[in-house]
Amino acid sequence: MERKQAEYSNLDERYAIQGEKYQGQQYSHIYFTRLHHMRNLLHALVPSWKPHLPVTTVLGLEEGKDCIIVGTLYKHMKLKPSILDEYSKERSAIPLVKPHNFMHPDDHLILEDESGRVTLAGAIPPAAYVTGVVIALHGKETSAGNFLVEDILEAGIPPQITLPSINEDKYVVFVSGLSIGSEKFNPLQFQLLIDHITGHLGDENEQSIASNIVRVVVAGNSVHISPRFFNGQAVASKDQSRIAEPIKELDIMLTQLVASLPVDMMPGSNDPANFSLPQQPLHRCLFAGAATYNTFSSCSNPHQFELDSVRFIGTSGQNIDDLYKYSDAKDKLEFVERTLRWRHLAPTAPNSLGCYPYTDKDPFLVESCPHVYFVGNQDKYETQLLQGPEKQKLNLRNLECSTLSFSTSFDA
Repeated sequence: MERKQAEYSNLDERYAIQGEKYQGQQYSHIYFTRLHHMRNLLHALVPSWKPHLPVTTVLGLEEGKDCIIVGTLYKHMKLKPSILDEYSKERSAIPLVKPHNFMHPDDHLILEDESGRVTLAGAIPPAAYVTGVVIALHGKETSAGNFLVEDILEAGIPPQITLPSINEDKYVVFVSGLSIGSEKFNPLQFQLLIDHITGHLGDENEQSIASNIVRVVVAGNSVHISPRFFNGQAVASKDQSRIAEPIKELDIMLTQLVASLPVDMMPGSNDPANFSLPQQPLHRCLFAGAATYNTFSSCSNPHQFELDSVRFIGTSGQNIDDLYKYSDAKDKLEFVERTLRWRHLAPTAPNSLGCYPYTDKDPFLVESCPHVYFVGNQDKYETQLLQGPEKQKLNLRNLECSTLSFSTSFDA
């Protein structure tokens, strides 16, 4: 059967580090750029939010006087890991317990701008926020020198380009966490997925559905390389081939896919890529087979692209995993929604999430609301259709989502 096609545009240029020169700069630049950009957005929203109140700086606060301040949040966390803890762990015979979440009842928030910083109290729950978020607050300074918050203004979901009208079914497949080389990897399951996507599995109806798949996005953590090879010691010659084995196996499987349809390959936290965000595309030399096809695209993390003018943006999960460590929500989808309302993909970078020390931009700012926002390497599959105040829709024809699962158990 003939496979459907979709016009593709890669929009990863903003995440490319080529041309950047590291000259020992610190992270104050990226925070300043973020504050400057977000403050302009928030100032434009204030007249329709609290038109009767003056906007001032932290230094300009007056005790008991209602006002609005705009700044970057800093979350003081009692349990937040420090380099001293890591040193103690190395020196201790008994390993320190590392919690999955660093929340504590004594955590509190501080708002900071160029003029100073002030501790926050009142109607702002520390559990819902993280360091790096830029917001506007209505409140007043107390006699104790704190700022008593009465109301909060977030930037909100950004504007969205019009969702195009598509009159036929087209699908995008998202895959993550393959972990080839680990004990949990099931090669038969992955081969069944490949056979389904390429139209070599199922009856005529299933093959017809497979022909509607226009692209596959592999969203990180595709390989697993044993940690014992990363202990700082030289790798023995007999072990060097073992490091390459998972990547070679991944390449063999990707080659089957790219021979049939386009594939976007994103790096993840466990893949052989740079650690800090934005992770740069995996080098094509790793994929001796797949890279020979023009349908293979090695992409950055985050990854942004358009298919038939439907805009996608997504990550391999590090941004959401970090929010889970330092804040609280009812589920992972709420963290994803917050990044949109804060208009920032990775607000905890560079505080607790590694990122490149940009001097003149913050590439993680969300200036246009995507139609589809995806996050890889999560505990379970979840989806949500989010509608903003301007009727923005998040989630090619009707944006429906579903899962593909393959059983590899056989009855005797």
